[in-house]
Order: sequence, then C-alpha cells, then structure tokens
Amino acid sequence: MCLVNRRTLWLGVLALSLLTTVILAASSQLKVGDAFPDLTKFSLEGKPPENLRGKVVIVDFWASWCGPCRASFSAMEQLYKKYGQDGLVVVAVNLDDKRAAMEEFLKKNPVSFPVVRDANKQLVVQVNIASMPSSFVLDSDGRVYSVHNGFRGEDTQKQYEQEIETLLKIDSQQAKK
Repeated sequence: MCLVNRRTLWLGVLALSLLTTVILAASSQLKVGDAFPDLTKFSLEGKPPENLRGKVVIVDFWASWCGPCRASFSAMEQLYKKYGQDGLVVVAVNLDDKRAAMEEFLKKNPVSFPVVRDANKQLVVQVNIASMPSSFVLDSDGRVYSVHNGFRGEDTQKQYEQEIETLLKIDSQQAKK
C-alpha cells in the first residue's frame, strides 16, 4: 500500500473514531453554566495552569490534522496577545495520538500560551466535544460562558473578542465593589 493510501486510511480511521466518540457523548456535552473540569485532575502531558479561578479562560481542543484548527490556533494566539495582560488565559488541549505530530505543528505554529496533550483522551471524553476545533470560554468562576464548535474565521474571532471583553468588564466591575 502506498504512503498516501496508508495516510488516508489512517486519517479515516481517526476521524471515524472521533466521530463515534462525539456521537456517543453528544447527550452529555458541557453546556453554558456548567462547571468546567479541573485540568489538573487529568493526566495531561505538559503543565496546565494550576489556578484558573478569577481568570477568563479559553480551553481550546485541537489536533494537528484538523484544517480549521490551524486557523483557530492563530486566532487564539492573537487573542492571548491582545487580552492576556488583562486577565485572559488560553489553554490549548491537543488530541493528536502521537506527540511528534503535535510537536511538529508547534514548530511551525509557535504560541506563547500553555499547550497540553490529552494522550489518554480522559478530558476529551469527560468534556464531550462536538467537533474540531472546539473551545470553551470560561468565566472567572470556572463556569462555561460559551461553547464554540468549529471555527469560521473572522466571525468566530469577533465572537471571542466580544465575549472576552464582556467577561473582563464584569470582572473589573466586581473588583471595584
């Protein structure tokens, strides 16, 4: 079997596996208002931030083989650079089966926010993502403020900006009280 056919077959099996996981888990997907799981409770490769309380957080699930993930990854870096000093934390959760695929992607697409890998798929099973990429915007109490399934370029980035600015404004107003 030629290399192209093996790769196509591998990608098909991987996509079918992810689709099966998504279908089986769709009924219990996290919703707005739900508490997001504590990242430190999972066997993630890499070091997630320990205390996210009091911060506006985006947890972004991605994989190197996902085309829309490439575009969203760049957007996450832009958001982090724009709002990081105001209190935004971005944590990217990689779902690649092989660490080397993630590392190769990161060489070509370096970022300044934390990246972890869910090699055992424990977190992704608990969170039950609906599509790739999927991201969760969390408020300062660690609750899901919004869920983004997929990435539609500038429109999605504008939604992130509006949500982040709203949450940062709420946090700023609460701090003044």
